[in-house]
Amino acid sequence: MARSVYVTGIDRGDGRQAVELGVMELLTRQVDRVGVFRPLVHAAPGQPGSDHVVELLRGRYRLDLPSSELYGLGYEEAAALQAAHGQDELVSALVDRFHALERRCQAVLVLGTDFADTSIPDELAFNARLANEFGAAVLPVVGGHGEDPETVVAELLGAHRAYTDLGCQTLAMIANRVAPGAKQRIQRTLTEKLPVPAYVIPEEPALAAPTVAQLVEATGAEVLLGDAAGLARDVRGYVFGGAMLPTFLDALTEGALVVTPGDRADLVIGSLAAHAAGAPPIAGVLLTLGQHPGPNVMALAARLAPGTPVAVVPEGSWPTAAHLTHLEGKLTSASPRKAEIALGLFELHVDTAELTNLIEVGRSERVTPMMFEHELLERARGTRRHVVLPEGTEERVLRAAEILLRRNICDLTLLGEADAVRRKASSLSIDLPAEDPAADRAQVRIVDPATSPLRRQFAELYARLRAHKGMTVELALDVVTDVSYFGTLMVQEGIADGMVSGAAHSTAATIRPAFEVIKTSPGASIVSSVFFMCLADRVLVYGDCAVNPDPDAQQLADIAIQSAATAAQFGVEPRVAMLSYSTGTSGSGADVDKVRKATELVRELRPDILVEGPIQYDAAVDARVAATKLPGSPVAGRATVLIFPDLNTGNNTYKAVQRSAGAVAVGPVLQGLRKPVNDLSRGALVQDIVNTVAITAIQSQDHASQDRTSQDLASDSKELPA
Repeated sequence: MARSVYVTGIDRGDGRQAVELGVMELLTRQVDRVGVFRPLVHAAPGQPGSDHVVELLRGRYRLDLPSSELYGLGYEEAAALQAAHGQDELVSALVDRFHALERRCQAVLVLGTDFADTSIPDELAFNARLANEFGAAVLPVVGGHGEDPETVVAELLGAHRAYTDLGCQTLAMIANRVAPGAKQRIQRTLTEKLPVPAYVIPEEPALAAPTVAQLVEATGAEVLLGDAAGLARDVRGYVFGGAMLPTFLDALTEGALVVTPGDRADLVIGSLAAHAAGAPPIAGVLLTLGQHPGPNVMALAARLAPGTPVAVVPEGSWPTAAHLTHLEGKLTSASPRKAEIALGLFELHVDTAELTNLIEVGRSERVTPMMFEHELLERARGTRRHVVLPEGTEERVLRAAEILLRRNICDLTLLGEADAVRRKASSLSIDLPAEDPAADRAQVRIVDPATSPLRRQFAELYARLRAHKGMTVELALDVVTDVSYFGTLMVQEGIADGMVSGAAHSTAATIRPAFEVIKTSPGASIVSSVFFMCLADRVLVYGDCAVNPDPDAQQLADIAIQSAATAAQFGVEPRVAMLSYSTGTSGSGADVDKVRKATELVRELRPDILVEGPIQYDAAVDARVAATKLPGSPVAGRATVLIFPDLNTGNNTYKAVQRSAGAVAVGPVLQGLRKPVNDLSRGALVQDIVNTVAITAIQSQDHASQDRTSQDLASDSKELPA
């Protein structure tokens, strides 16, 4: 069993950071304490934090290990030690530092040397020796950028032979950054000739493109305008300004960085005006010769394209161009978009289930927030569903959509005027690929309710459903142009499998169409909600914290039964606590009596559900308190599903736990509808939207499974003899 994985290569430029990120993702899905170790680092002794990949992994995966423990030695210190005492002494020092970290972790990802100005003789053999001394399995990566298929295959076979001959346990081989058209040919050859799995990852231009921030750092530019989002834009090309404005505008391309002398106010204002109009959106403007435009020009620039970077360098266009020519993007903690792109690429082209089995770190019994989130994405990806997002021009929704598409989680429909959606996406450097049903990846389409051919069909359907309220087709034609209604009708008609909205709409605007069109599922008296509260060592389910202000005993029982089912659906064993301000028979009053009655109803309706109530929160979750207040209870002290007596209590408690205990709150997740529609908080973060869409996709998978089971049962009943 390999507790550590050593990702290495044979030369520089292999782009293995994307593979390192992908392997880290796999490890953190299985265990909650993963370490990262860089044996040698390009930094002065005592300043190891400058390694951008280690710091990316440390921040993204919330590693609570001191930064200094994640590194071995600086290259200069290592070279001096080797020169004075030999390689054995150097290796011994690195092994000691590695084992000090390994003792604190369930698994460790080791990042091999980068073959760039390292002054280490026979660097491949050195990596192999370290891997063997660490007891780590090796995952070699060979770069294919600019190489023909034959060369890539030869280098990969040679790398496998070299690491195997040096005694390494080789998990698999990866060819990275290959020409997309050569992928299948290389894959077939490697599968035939290698005794271990081989994965081929094509070149992704978005990973190679530097961000404006990276460009600013590389050139030493001074930023005059621009916000964090603007500086995070990808630079997809360069346009050097020297022509007159009409000719210059024709040369602009989407995502280009405009490089022009600082005294060309016409080109600065012209390019920013073109960006504001979306024709085309640019990455930013870089001014040369140290020339700062006047304050009136800068004020106009700030109004034309808020957030778009404008920076200045002292050099002229020619030396500036020389700086930019070989600049490539890199994965850093400041470029989370690139990390998502890299993960999506890795997951699309690597058999992650196979590689996980090869690593065999064993699964942790403890479920951390990160492991729960990973599980959501993995389950959603299992059977790809189609989710509609009505808020197609909302920035957080677009950023979430990019992650969902890149990670191949589900197909999406974005609602909104097509040009407006794409213009907004382009201004954020988000690439929404054209729909291609033949492609083996998640698809996106943009639909404008006002011009969609479905508008008439949906109006007629809505008019029939609401005829008892006086609705007519003519009125419905206006109603269904509302994105919430249009999205809900897509779900109702099976055009989409689920809907997520609420980042820019109220809860009522999201849920009302679902009540009118989709309605409650059989057996559910009301629609309610739960939050998955991801604490440090477990996941609890809170209900109802978002929908029903003051449920009666029957409704409270229904919420408990629904919440238990939702908990089980997402891998949380349901043990239900019906919360009150008293425990057992110690209290009385209308509020306590309501909870007591609801508990009795749950036991009558679903005797298979473990339920306790009335019970106080501390007795529900703390075994020591439970032993005093309710000894012998199968739920007290072990509750996983906590049902609050009213919305006031539930909403305030979830927010208090979220803010005070640092819990990750996933939800609200609606339950009780015939088809999945979920609401977002208007303060939802991008990751909250991603998680909610994944939950919606999983709910849809289960709805589809239940529908198939019902159809099968119906079919079987027809075949029974009379």
